[in-house]
Amino acid sequence: MVVAKSRTGLGRILGTVASLACAGTAWATQAPPPSLAAASPAVASVGQGSSTPAALRSFGAGALDVYLLGGALGLLDVAGLHRLDHPIHAQYSGIWSIARSPQFPEELIGLTLGAAVWEGGRSTLGRTLWQSLDAAAMAGLSTQALKWTFQRMRPSTTNNPDRWFQGVHNMSFPSGDVSSITALVTPLILQYHRSDPGVDALAALPVFDMAARMKAHGHWFTDTVAGAAVGAASGYFAHRMRSPLLLGLLPGGFYVGLREEFR
Repeated sequence: MVVAKSRTGLGRILGTVASLACAGTAWATQAPPPSLAAASPAVASVGQGSSTPAALRSFGAGALDVYLLGGALGLLDVAGLHRLDHPIHAQYSGIWSIARSPQFPEELIGLTLGAAVWEGGRSTLGRTLWQSLDAAAMAGLSTQALKWTFQRMRPSTTNNPDRWFQGVHNMSFPSGDVSSITALVTPLILQYHRSDPGVDALAALPVFDMAARMKAHGHWFTDTVAGAAVGAASGYFAHRMRSPLLLGLLPGGFYVGLREEFR
């Protein structure tokens, strides 16, 4: 009877999370009010036709939905999915050595930023690159909030995957590296999957990082799965935004792109 009640309670929690996520999605995708549509040029996103407040609202709603998704995965993990986690043999040599530092996701973010600044926001590629940066920011904020919420101990500090809520310095769930890399590649895959299926190969980057983080004892398996889910959701919501938030906050020269300056 106790187990049945526990499952019922968990089902209610997950149902509430799903309802909030649906509400947040509807709020993010609904048309902006007339006051925002008639915003002055100083407030409007450069060349995008939608206001910065509207983009900020969509970004916030997307981040909330991503957090709720991660929270639902966390609750499932606490309830029993952690049984999928087992300590594995540590491996730091060769290509796996990249998992011992945060340079991999930071370098990918820097590369994406450089390409976005060069391309600008006029082309489809440029807008998609800015969406990738929005997604990385969304994933970063949501992931950090989830880490503070669940406070899971890393496999480098314990052999027990069921050590949750152990203090804010324990931040294993979910994987921030995996979420960032997945967020970066998701808008590109969504944009070019049909016209150029080869872009799907970008999915190998977060898969590699998932394995590397586990081999470095930085994360449990379910940490990396949740990180990938958070990153994919962030990329999805960023791709749905009418205009990239970060691009709208920058001067107009970033919309034109450096490429135009060298023509």
